[in-house]
Amino acid sequence: MTNDVVIEAHGLDLTFQTGDGPVHALKGVDLSVEAGEFVSFIGPSGCGKTTFLRVVAALEHPTGGTITVNGMTPDEARRKRAYGYVFQAAGLYPWRTIGGNVRLPLEIMGYSKAEQAERVARVLELVDLAGFEKKFPWQLSGGMQQRASIARALAFDADILLMDEPFGALDEIVRDRLNEELLGLWGRTGKTIGFVTHSIPEAVYLSTKIVVMSPRPGRITDVIDSPLPKERPLDIRDSPEFIEIAHRVREGLRAGHGDEV
Repeated sequence: MTNDVVIEAHGLDLTFQTGDGPVHALKGVDLSVEAGEFVSFIGPSGCGKTTFLRVVAALEHPTGGTITVNGMTPDEARRKRAYGYVFQAAGLYPWRTIGGNVRLPLEIMGYSKAEQAERVARVLELVDLAGFEKKFPWQLSGGMQQRASIARALAFDADILLMDEPFGALDEIVRDRLNEELLGLWGRTGKTIGFVTHSIPEAVYLSTKIVVMSPRPGRITDVIDSPLPKERPLDIRDSPEFIEIAHRVREGLRAGHGDEV
């Protein structure tokens, strides 16, 4: 892991103007994310977790403060394709095969047919979907569809992977398996990952850094650097270290609720 800061926010505010008055989605957010970190964002619904990810991706624009992605504005970073984005739903086109879905961003970016084929094969292998290229989304389970969605986000090899509750709709057994696979993928690729979740065990299991957020206006109540080793079997969740971090996350969430007005 290098010490290059890839995402840096200072005093970040975002207020949405609505018919019912302003909604303060983010307030005074300060955060640095270094290259190669796995950073989870956890907090109650409406606390600004997804909004922060969308600001990084230039899908929302802050109303105050500053944010840079790879030293650029989020708009510049988007144009330079600095990140891949995985949404809550897999969002695969049902009329395209799995290979066709993964290939789509490469087609849009103008990669040659040979380069498209090589990249599609490589990322499907990475997410354990080799051999499924000609299947259609409806022929795959929910977990496999999400893996295809991750492959699509990895296809153009951006350094940053932004993931908005990608496993939230899956059952616990599938979710555990995908958590293990995602950690393996992160270890092999060295990507910087920003990951939104509602699950304390998921946040603690996956992350090198956990960002705990409060209810609106979304503020950071705690940033926890995980002491857990990079190699993490699932049963690490029974260890005293894991339980201690989970307790601190829970305390941070409770403190955030205590500040609610």
